[in-house]
Amino acid sequence: MARWSLFASLLAVVVIMLGAWTRLVDAGLGCPDWPGCYGFLSVPQSEQHIAIANSRFPETPVEVAKGWPEMIHRYAAGTLGLVVFGLAGFAVRHRQKAIPLRLPLCIAGFVVLQAAFGMWTVTLKLWPQVVALHLLGGFTTLSLLVLLTLRLRRSGAAGQSVAPEVTGPLRRWVWAGLILVILQIALGAWTAANYAAVACPELPTCQGEWWPAGMDFRHGFDVLQQVGPNYLGGQLTADGRVAIHMSHRVGAVLVAGYFMFLLYLLWRHLGRTAHARPVLLLGGVLAAQLALGLANVYWQFPLAVAVAHNAMGAALLLAVINVLWRLQPLPATATAKATSVTTTNEVTA
Repeated sequence: MARWSLFASLLAVVVIMLGAWTRLVDAGLGCPDWPGCYGFLSVPQSEQHIAIANSRFPETPVEVAKGWPEMIHRYAAGTLGLVVFGLAGFAVRHRQKAIPLRLPLCIAGFVVLQAAFGMWTVTLKLWPQVVALHLLGGFTTLSLLVLLTLRLRRSGAAGQSVAPEVTGPLRRWVWAGLILVILQIALGAWTAANYAAVACPELPTCQGEWWPAGMDFRHGFDVLQQVGPNYLGGQLTADGRVAIHMSHRVGAVLVAGYFMFLLYLLWRHLGRTAHARPVLLLGGVLAAQLALGLANVYWQFPLAVAVAHNAMGAALLLAVINVLWRLQPLPATATAKATSVTTTNEVTA
């Protein structure tokens, strides 16, 4: 079950990257229906099938190049759903064997909800609220799968080499960092859903100004946008998109500053313990994410860099979760067992 959970986690990363790819190539409505594509199981390609598809959806003629990214994303997401349901079924079947039960069932239920958001993304024509929630749902699914993998592998426990009076305060700092990362990911999701990434095409200024005049935050963060229009390409004004983009930039600066302090704090207390590696991993992922964010603007948002920036956002979230997991105190039974083994080894020595 641990191996399958790890496989599901890796597949979830692939699904997130495919979702970013689909959005960035403007293929979010490559298939105007759900779960099929113009009523077919795959993208219609023959002249006969294309004629049938165009008669079914005359307002959205078939574009094969945009249909395939959407369907590949759906195939991968469907496969992930099957694996998750398999994990939940295995957990129910072997619930007497001290393996997690509620977490696999929670993930299975969340995948059903995520599938509904995938459907609404299409049927509501890329309504930004649904698109942003769908993206956040993908990150949540990945996080829950990684937590399940960690539980099944019984890895990461505090108290093994760090005193509780040290790990307690550190956990609070890391929890605050986790909240900041989640808020920044939400800003990134809103930026992507409203096509605001290209609103500021240069660094460090935006349209020649450090703080552009006329930014419309009220319009940019209007979560009551009308349902119905086709939101492919976005419906916001330029000033609204600049406000979103600048908010994401300010968030990135705040996250970077906080995590530099947090990394110093973690390394000061954990640098010579078994927890040093997760701290180094967190620092490396943070540096990579900042570099990808800068490269996105500097090279004018190339597809590969933009997809990598999305994936690295997920990696940063997981790196923070991993540090938190390893700072959790050992359960009483595990602590007693570890103490017993240590005592036995000392007696033997």
